[in-house]
Amino acid sequence: MKKMVTASILAVSLLALGACGKSSSESSDTKTVGILQVVQHESLDAAYKGFKEGLAEGGYTEGKNVTFDYQNAQNNQDNLKSMSEKLVKEKPDLLLGIATPSAQSLANETQDIPIVITAVTDPVAAKLVKSEKEPGGNVTGTTDMVPIKKQIDLLLSIVPDAKTIGIMYNAGESNSKIQADLAEKELKEAGVAVKVLTANTTNDVQQVTTSLAKDVDGIYIPTDNTFASAATIVGEVAKETKTPIVAGSVEQVEQGGLATYGIDYEALGKQTGIMAAKILDGDAKLSTTAVESANDLKLTVNKEMAEALGIDPDSIKLPE
Repeated sequence: MKKMVTASILAVSLLALGACGKSSSESSDTKTVGILQVVQHESLDAAYKGFKEGLAEGGYTEGKNVTFDYQNAQNNQDNLKSMSEKLVKEKPDLLLGIATPSAQSLANETQDIPIVITAVTDPVAAKLVKSEKEPGGNVTGTTDMVPIKKQIDLLLSIVPDAKTIGIMYNAGESNSKIQADLAEKELKEAGVAVKVLTANTTNDVQQVTTSLAKDVDGIYIPTDNTFASAATIVGEVAKETKTPIVAGSVEQVEQGGLATYGIDYEALGKQTGIMAAKILDGDAKLSTTAVESANDLKLTVNKEMAEALGIDPDSIKLPE
């Protein structure tokens, strides 16, 4: 009897050890991804959604073999720092920075953990990579630099007799300033006067938009997080003042602009997710994996806005 009890205990112990070993193996097969998004708005939310789609296409499905730790800083610098510290401390297999401030905050915290970025306009100017072709560190991903000239040409085709075009953005966002400066250059080369107004927070957006709309024939807004967060407010002012607005992204136009030739952020996020899957697989080396531009650009027209402005939506086409 004693021998039987001893044998039973030994068998149970071996089974327990086997189960522990299996659990450890399964755990090691699950990847962890820390995600930091600077603020919640349609474009960045779409990028996050697309990122998960891209990872799934690459073989990493949430709840199966990858877990996400998602943090949203709500456009607060203190939150960015504390959330970056938290994510890095947890030592995930990969980090995702959505928008320039998030990417910079994560990069400031680690040079070891792989970081992929998306919705970053100029990763070189943001000092995230040495060059887009050869990043040279632990950061790569996708850029959302838009075709500024084509967007300005689109706006001028909508208001061909425009004498003054307005530009508005948050001067505190480096990505926005880069685009705004390029847009101003294009407008001046086209012989059009430019008036620029900036907003520091979403609370300033309505006043800035209303003020600018009174003095211009049309408005250009880059892919700016502050204005994207208040896109519906911008749209309301545009309707009231009958002001055509060309914005940087598809989501901005859908929320409150007239038209754009721009980025679909869900598609951009998916493109980033596919890159991330290759990195998790060990098939791609960050330092030599080039930063990619958006594969999908498209003309988007907000038909409801066009009708509110008295413009035939079918007349809005991308200039040759």
